[in-house]
Amino acid sequence: MLAGVMARTQEAVRSLAPGYFALVMASGILSVGTSLSGLPTLSAWLLAGCAGSFVVLTLLTCWRVVAHRDAVAQDFTDPRRGFGFFTTIAGANVLGVRLAMDGHHALTAVLLAASGLCWLVLGYVVPWTAVLGRERRPILAAANGTWFIWVVASQSVAVSAAALEPVYDPGRQLLAVVAVFCWSVGVFLYAAAGIFVGARMMLYEFGPEELTPPYWVAMGAGAITVVAGARIVEMADAPMVAATRGLIAGTSVVFWAFATWLIPVLVAAGWWRHLRHRVPLTYEAALWSVVFPLGMYAVAGISLGRADDLPLVESIGRVELWAALAAGTLTLGAMTWHLVDTVLLPRDRRAGPRRGSARRSAQH
Repeated sequence: MLAGVMARTQEAVRSLAPGYFALVMASGILSVGTSLSGLPTLSAWLLAGCAGSFVVLTLLTCWRVVAHRDAVAQDFTDPRRGFGFFTTIAGANVLGVRLAMDGHHALTAVLLAASGLCWLVLGYVVPWTAVLGRERRPILAAANGTWFIWVVASQSVAVSAAALEPVYDPGRQLLAVVAVFCWSVGVFLYAAAGIFVGARMMLYEFGPEELTPPYWVAMGAGAITVVAGARIVEMADAPMVAATRGLIAGTSVVFWAFATWLIPVLVAAGWWRHLRHRVPLTYEAALWSVVFPLGMYAVAGISLGRADDLPLVESIGRVELWAALAAGTLTLGAMTWHLVDTVLLPRDRRAGPRRGSARRSAQH
């Protein structure tokens, strides 16, 4: 039995989705939101889950790189999956920002330094290997919602730098430059990703099977742009901040409005996919890419409402946080059962009911 569990674990590691760090992003942002909403106990539990999942996924990723380099290389060269590697950067920074809220600034600085370096490297490597380095054309046909994770990664570096700016006086100017720089790059990346993904949806066949959960990241990328902008607006005066504060404040409001507009669109798309066309709603790692945008939108409303004195926006964020918590709870339950079913249970026990179900379907 132990040998079977190890074999199934090895297979799970080999097929580990590059975007699985969306679990860290989702639990971390829910911890931030509950902390801002005055729920310290729940926030602490979510922080523990965020930190634990970050450690586990880091170890599993290292295992995968060592033992299954071919699978990792294949993901890097696949434009449908390669941008998922940016969830590692965003997950590290969301965890770092939450740790900074509890005063663990040294850990936040370490995570920022590591993730910032990864952002610079992957920001050139992933587009090259997954897009420009492929001989097969057209690449545009492979564009999907995961491309917006590049935006999220950039803005997560901006948020983390802005969170540390009030703490480290000697590096305050540098942190301000990093925050504004990454926020600005993220805005342009959002526009680029939107153009590519929109063109793919209009120019190529697009059925319900292609409308995967990561398309929610389009809303989450807008929301984290709002959070990064709100943090920058609240920063102390620095040449870079002073020159852009008004622009960033106004742009953040625009991004919040657009993210709000996207929510009914994405809900309707889910109805079209799962109810109209009956695509089964089963667990996949990408479901955490739905939970994270919901949580990020809540934090964006709370942050923007406080930074720009918009109580209505803050209230909307507080209410929406409960929807994000509900979605996170359901996804956690589905993930737990998925892990038990695919790793712990023997294959014959998992295959039996499905064969029976197939026979019943054939009889009908």
